[in-house]
Amino acid sequence: MDKIVWSGRIISIQPRIRLTRSFDIRTHSYLGYCLFLEGVVAGESREFSTAIGKAAQEKHRFRVGDEISGQSLPVADERLELAEYYKASRLKVLQRGEAAPAHPPPWHGVPLDLEEYRARGRRRLSVRTYESKCRSCVWGCKMPVVMIIDQWQPQKKRYRFETFCYGPRSCALYKAGPQRQVPGRKGMTWEEPDWVDEEETSHRGLDE
Repeated sequence: MDKIVWSGRIISIQPRIRLTRSFDIRTHSYLGYCLFLEGVVAGESREFSTAIGKAAQEKHRFRVGDEISGQSLPVADERLELAEYYKASRLKVLQRGEAAPAHPPPWHGVPLDLEEYRARGRRRLSVRTYESKCRSCVWGCKMPVVMIIDQWQPQKKRYRFETFCYGPRSCALYKAGPQRQVPGRKGMTWEEPDWVDEEETSHRGLDE
């Protein structure tokens, strides 16, 4: 398949992370970054998104406001990717955007390395808050979730998306939203308790 040519201005860059759940067990795959852009893709003017790898972000240090171009493929399975496109190549910075705002939130600088996101830990984030206030913030993350319903029959899976925050615990915009429920075998359900998020971020100060 030929890659699709695109160009545009970055309106958000966030970590590209996939979450796998098996009842009360969870694992995260830190895959790269998602770029959300306003521009032209395949000759059409609109908003669109593409996934990039860790190495590409380390090289270009993309941030909100940058004008860039590149080529990508449509994702093979929309259940496993937040972005519309992936496997980006021929990436170019056409023009750098302005410096990040002096008084966040939201935060619009260059996002951290993936290892730093992993070390920080995350908290669940209200979907409504994410969509209305956090979509452009480098600390926000909307993850595709693969749920293994029966560990003895791992081919039985369900899919959804969940929103999370890796940012400072003191952020005034933050709202946790309802606890998340995970389906299991024989109709069982596990509800993820609040202490999971508290444990994930307890090593950080309020403003870290």
